[in-house]
Amino acid sequence: MARMFKNVSIIGDGGMGTVLGMLLCEKQIPARIWGYDREQLAEIERNRENKKFLPGYSLSKELRFEPDDERIMTGADLIVSAVPCQFIRRVWNRLKDRVPADVPVVSVAKGIENETLLRPTQIIAEILGLSSDDRLAVLSGPTIADELARKLPATACAAAREKDLARHIQRTFSMPWFRVYTNTDLVGVELAGAMKNIIAIAAGIIDGVGAGDNAKAALLTRGLTEISRLGIAMGAVPQTFSGLTGLGDLVTTCISPTGRNRSFGERIGKGQTAEQAQQATPSVVEGVATCKSVVVLAERYEVEMPITQAIYEVLFENKPVQAAIADLMQRRLKAE
Repeated sequence: MARMFKNVSIIGDGGMGTVLGMLLCEKQIPARIWGYDREQLAEIERNRENKKFLPGYSLSKELRFEPDDERIMTGADLIVSAVPCQFIRRVWNRLKDRVPADVPVVSVAKGIENETLLRPTQIIAEILGLSSDDRLAVLSGPTIADELARKLPATACAAAREKDLARHIQRTFSMPWFRVYTNTDLVGVELAGAMKNIIAIAAGIIDGVGAGDNAKAALLTRGLTEISRLGIAMGAVPQTFSGLTGLGDLVTTCISPTGRNRSFGERIGKGQTAEQAQQATPSVVEGVATCKSVVVLAERYEVEMPITQAIYEVLFENKPVQAAIADLMQRRLKAE
């Protein structure tokens, strides 16, 4: 029978880490948050509000904050990794000697590491010296932190190769307003969560140039085709991409007015450079780094990804947006 975890340590004090801490406290599950910046963590604790990443929401007095590397791991029976993908290696290298043996780790990061092309759980497994992914899981889906904080109806998926671990995470995080499903396709769930951010940048560009809803519908449809194509080539289950962590997360990220990746793309569509758009965004825009990784993976697996390639050229080769759109529209005609 599925059980709830009794003591959860959250690594990362961003929006998602904070809102999951709020959720756990509401379920009376002891939760502690660790952040790499001791002063920033102390400020959140003092204000009982994460003004930088989740402003406007009061944090329960039961939610604790622990800057000490050793104490954050003491007594934990589940660890949540809520660190942006490109910072996972640095943070987990710092903490690896403190991690208790046999304690599972559930990642909520969405990205692919640039240097190694590893998914978040693969990075953690490598650092912890794990020979299998039995202790590793992912919690992913259309989960905008601000909406979770407002207790708006939402869904997600707990994915793990070990079905029991997925069920335990499902039971731990499920709420009347937050429905969690299970999945065993760790590869597909992580790849879908990473790649949808690239398509979200493209969706924002469409909004910025005023290309219209027809264009956005086409983008989401063909973008999902690209995501599925590479994911299946890398060993993912095809059905994953039509589910919550595939289509569901893609739709949310591409239409949400507050989504970082979409908003970043919109600024580019309105004429800002990629650097200017990045500076105007307070949080990490995961799709930028992920785009670099996916272009390499597409070449390695010989998968055609024209939208991803076009976004890469706009971001890193200074290709004009209108030229990128024109080239996509004028590609060789073919069957869908």
